[in-house]
Amino acid sequence: MNKQKGFTLIELIVVIAIIAILAAIVLVNVTTYITKAKDAAVRADLSSAATGMAACYSSKTDGTGYASCYSATADTTFVPLSLTTDIRKQNGTTTDPVVTLDTDTGTPNYCAYAKLPSYTATATYACTDSSGVTTDITSTTACTTAGAPACN
Repeated sequence: MNKQKGFTLIELIVVIAIIAILAAIVLVNVTTYITKAKDAAVRADLSSAATGMAACYSSKTDGTGYASCYSATADTTFVPLSLTTDIRKQNGTTTDPVVTLDTDTGTPNYCAYAKLPSYTATATYACTDSSGVTTDITSTTACTTAGAPACN
């Protein structure tokens, strides 16, 4: 009797199918972890910006408050260009982060937020403000209120 060595076509197809299923499971999990990592990077950048803002504010003796710590060009202490570039890279926008400064010099406040990449169906933002609050918000209305910006 002459017996050939090797695998049948059915056996090979079953093995390929099992490998494809395992690869699909791994790919879904990896994608989820990448998105969560981007969220963490946005939160960390905003936290760094808040630390920079606090340091800048405490070093000001001219009474200008937070206004002298941030400019619309995002190249000063609060949201340096490197943090802005990183946040924009993580969430794929050209407008984040958004910073609102209180125009009332009697009670200087600020609020900064940036969209989190993992929330695509509903917009969710990482938010930090001058009272030390760092949280996720779904509405930016309180953060963009010029009189009293806050993460509410």
